[in-house]
Amino acid sequence: MTRILTLSGSPIEGSSTEILLAEIGRGIAESSPAPPVNELVRLNDLQHIPCQACGKSPEPEYCFFHDGLDPVYNTLIDCDIVLFGSPVYFDSVSAQAKAFIDRCNCLRPPDFEGLTGHHFKRILTKKRLGAMVLVGGERGEFECARKVIAGFFKWTEIENCGKIFYAGSDWKEAGPVRHDTAKLREAFQLGQLLYSRLNSI
Repeated sequence: MTRILTLSGSPIEGSSTEILLAEIGRGIAESSPAPPVNELVRLNDLQHIPCQACGKSPEPEYCFFHDGLDPVYNTLIDCDIVLFGSPVYFDSVSAQAKAFIDRCNCLRPPDFEGLTGHHFKRILTKKRLGAMVLVGGERGEFECARKVIAGFFKWTEIENCGKIFYAGSDWKEAGPVRHDTAKLREAFQLGQLLYSRLNSI
């Protein structure tokens, strides 16, 4: 059974970020002979502290601190596909998304014993696929936010398989992308691609 972790960095339920993430998930589900398990985590709902830059490995645990992120770590490590979406605020991901990413630093814990410079252990061995969603304004300034999520995927050993960028102009209602059939189709097709790639890893 395919396990999907959907991470939404939007503070708004029913936002364009969530709609596009759901459409990617639908593309995966409709391509799969068995219904996948798709866990949606609204990062805005989690209670956790920011990264404390401990500078040492928490092994055998994932982090020295135990809070709302504990179950998310387990799902992140065990799932097959990670879908990560965020609105673009000040040319980067939301505070909710960035705080979560920072707390994943110890998924590649430091290894400074007898070494000079920065060295990190690779403790994640399962191959997982990922895709990102970014939602911004009319200027469509996505590159800085894209680099943040792409860096997170690289750090946590997730193969980045695609992205959906949506530059909206009408913010009178939550989720204006629901009226953009072409963008919804693009997201659905990315889900289909993810499922086809899943069978090759």
